[in-house]
Amino acid sequence: MPATDIRIKHVRIGYEDFLYRTPIKFGGVALDRATLLNAEMDVETSAGKTATGFGSMPLGNVWAWPSKVLKYDQTLAAMRRLAESLVGVYVNHGEAAHPVAIGHDLEPRILRLAAEQPDLPEPMPALAALVVASPFDAALHDAFGKVHGRNSFQTCGRDFLPQNLDHFLGSEFTGLHLSQFIASKPQARMPLYHLVGALDPLTTADVKSPVGDGLPETLGEWIRRDGLTHLKIKLNGDDAGWDVARVLGVNRVAEETAPDRTFYYSLDFNERCQNVAYLLDVLLRVKAESPRAFDRIQYVEQPTARDLKANPANRMHDAAKVKPVVIDESLLDLESLLLAREMGYTGVAFKACKGQTQTLLLAAAAQHFQLFRCVQDLTCVGASLIHSAAIAAHIPGVAAIESNGRQYCPVANEPWDKRFPGVFTIRDGTMNTAILNGLGLGAK
Repeated sequence: MPATDIRIKHVRIGYEDFLYRTPIKFGGVALDRATLLNAEMDVETSAGKTATGFGSMPLGNVWAWPSKVLKYDQTLAAMRRLAESLVGVYVNHGEAAHPVAIGHDLEPRILRLAAEQPDLPEPMPALAALVVASPFDAALHDAFGKVHGRNSFQTCGRDFLPQNLDHFLGSEFTGLHLSQFIASKPQARMPLYHLVGALDPLTTADVKSPVGDGLPETLGEWIRRDGLTHLKIKLNGDDAGWDVARVLGVNRVAEETAPDRTFYYSLDFNERCQNVAYLLDVLLRVKAESPRAFDRIQYVEQPTARDLKANPANRMHDAAKVKPVVIDESLLDLESLLLAREMGYTGVAFKACKGQTQTLLLAAAAQHFQLFRCVQDLTCVGASLIHSAAIAAHIPGVAAIESNGRQYCPVANEPWDKRFPGVFTIRDGTMNTAILNGLGLGAK
């Protein structure tokens, strides 16, 4: 056992609730609020050195648990109950180890506990369980970095983590080590993907009820204020005419607002395409209407249902010949990544809300398999955005950072803005990721 290993001593959790300034639409549901789960974790080395780590994440139940049986308050309450149960799971782990080893060891137990929650008409999805566990895992990694006086991404080397990747990911990764796939220093700056939600006004003609809080009201205003170059376009997935018109409308506003700027688009259907034929139809119609808009599409995110095993006909080979197609909601573990490759997906979207440990390991796998890589948001605010942005800045090859908390929930970012200049407020289309090099995960 390396002397650097830590043992978990105490865990504390708390919640923060925020209202959005404007609603955001997830899979057909308009969401106007968020509940943050915060976790503090005390750890100790064999030499008796101690530190406290901090992790935070929106519970994101509409995205992680899109139930047709349970209401918003019910899924949120179940996720909070799981959080309370996880306090004991982490404290009782008992063994001293590296955070990656602890997180990898605990994940199956967490998923079983979530699936066995009593008095629910349907089991909690694995994705929802990962979201609940993610602030605990972040706090663990944060504490490990702090107790050793380093940034957490600098503790992935063999001097801290002796096991090779095959210990966690299987024989395919024999001889490979996590440190080969994680940068010890963050990229200095990264492009920011701005979300264009399905409810968001593109022009002043679309503004029916102005928010009137001094922030931009239209896409054009956001582009001018923040110097945007990367736009993530939310689409419906069940109305090809609307989806094509939306892409063309966004492109038109972008060109009119900044005609000399190079733009990139990502298309997010939130799983609502019935099949790959629908996706191909939208892509080809966009190309026919505006070749320039089509050329600006960098990738397509999770076009069809997240359950890959239940939808084996939704293969992406033909679409991936046109544009990279990435999994998001489908990415739960190495098995789902391998299945996605087999089904024609060519990229993966990482999210801090699935856990620091899992993200680091799957980032290594994605690089090993030469998959397109991006980091997506969960309307992360405050410390959760620091967690997300730091992941993006330390995984080689990540295309850009998504951050929409500044659009929908800026009030939650206010206490953090001055401490992290250029992270929560954007002016040149890029995020200042050089600053994400503090002790632990750098948030507190």
